[in-house]
Amino acid sequence: MRILANDGIDTAGKKLLEEAGFEVDTNHIPQDELAEKLNAYDAVTVRSATKLRQELIDQCPNIKAIGRGGVGMDNIDVAYARSKGIAVINTPAASSLSVAELVFAHLLNGVRFLYDSNRKMPVEGDTNFAGLKKAYAKGVELRGKTLGVVGFGRIGRETAKVALGLGMDVIYTDLFDGPTTLSVSFSGGIEVTLPVQQVSFQELLQAADFISLHVPFLDKPAIGKEEFALLKDGVGLVNASRGGVIDELALIEALDSGKVAFAALDVFDNEPTPRKELLAHPRISLTPHIGAATNEAQERIGIELAQLLIDSLKK
Repeated sequence: MRILANDGIDTAGKKLLEEAGFEVDTNHIPQDELAEKLNAYDAVTVRSATKLRQELIDQCPNIKAIGRGGVGMDNIDVAYARSKGIAVINTPAASSLSVAELVFAHLLNGVRFLYDSNRKMPVEGDTNFAGLKKAYAKGVELRGKTLGVVGFGRIGRETAKVALGLGMDVIYTDLFDGPTTLSVSFSGGIEVTLPVQQVSFQELLQAADFISLHVPFLDKPAIGKEEFALLKDGVGLVNASRGGVIDELALIEALDSGKVAFAALDVFDNEPTPRKELLAHPRISLTPHIGAATNEAQERIGIELAQLLIDSLKK
């Protein structure tokens, strides 16, 4: 059997598949050529770049399994594929810690103005050092502040654990009832159980000093104009989930008015061409959709994806 890893796969995962008797092709096929070439394979793995919609699925009857390396599957028509007897799998746990750590890279970045300082120091550092020092002298600490986590699945919980480890209070909102405590592990084998509180979405918006989003995009943004009006003045927002979860135009207005102190975006409405207003804004910390892009996460994703594909294709 042949497997196309169209958006790549870690070498550990590729090795597992080959040891199980599969031929693995990691050469990328452009989206507009998939309909012609995908039928040469029995299964395909993707990340977020390749889209597998109903029309393409219909054109590729040889495909028996689709693997998504990562969590979200909004680039795949999952229900339709499964209705055609195609196994659709993903790796929801493998990248959770990497995304959580990126959230806090952005939060620590934001409360100490690093995103803006790094832009200005190369330009003004030698002529306006004192001025820049004064401009960035009002940072705040995360310890003792309240983090609101929107969506308390695997990534949301890992994010909460990092927050608890830094001495933050955690509130969260989710569609389902969740835990009242989380176990946080520290070096040396120390494990501590700390409290978290589930609240309504409106309560979270009103109470949180910082908000991290971990939900899929549905039919409208989770935080739009109405939600911005409920937020604390000076709140910090992080979106490392999906583009569209925050209304980007309303976000710019909230940043310009001072309602939002800073925002951090790893995902965008118009990937791979984000709005220029976002890219140029002095109060937004930016990364190019790299939440799961660590060596450790990619290895875990590759191994988990390979094991799931082996189980599925050998049934």
